[in-house]
Amino acid sequence: MPEDAGPYREIRLEALQLSSEAFGSSFEQEGSQPLGYFQEALTKADVFGAFLEAELVGVAGFRRQAGMKQAHKGFLWGMYVRPVARGTGAGKSLVKAVLDHARKSVELVQLAVVSENEAAQRLYRSCGFVAYGHEVHSLKQGGRYYDELLMAVALTP
Repeated sequence: MPEDAGPYREIRLEALQLSSEAFGSSFEQEGSQPLGYFQEALTKADVFGAFLEAELVGVAGFRRQAGMKQAHKGFLWGMYVRPVARGTGAGKSLVKAVLDHARKSVELVQLAVVSENEAAQRLYRSCGFVAYGHEVHSLKQGGRYYDELLMAVALTP
């Protein structure tokens, strides 16, 4: 919805500033984008929000893979919970919302998480994700490389 673009832009840019190593994009790349850029992003994927009272405190995106041979898979992306809401269950609620939504259209959900982010890995494991790979030097920022752990959860028995 168009009215969601402003709050989404705000939390997305915060995520790119405070947890820049965790995202493939950067604040420099998205910070100068107009509001329409974020409105368009919301139309291209399913984005879920976590709220404390009326404040948006977390987001997570889901998109189904393209192509007939990969349409059974989806990808959880852009996961971020504001520091004030960490430890409140907001992150787990977001992941569960994505998985509940994904069950309607895919059999498997994948994600990538920076290998140093142990708290996120624990969260994903608690929701059924298992590691299936390790991408060395997946991201590079400020002359430093970050590896990513590849994780997936099967949604069908």
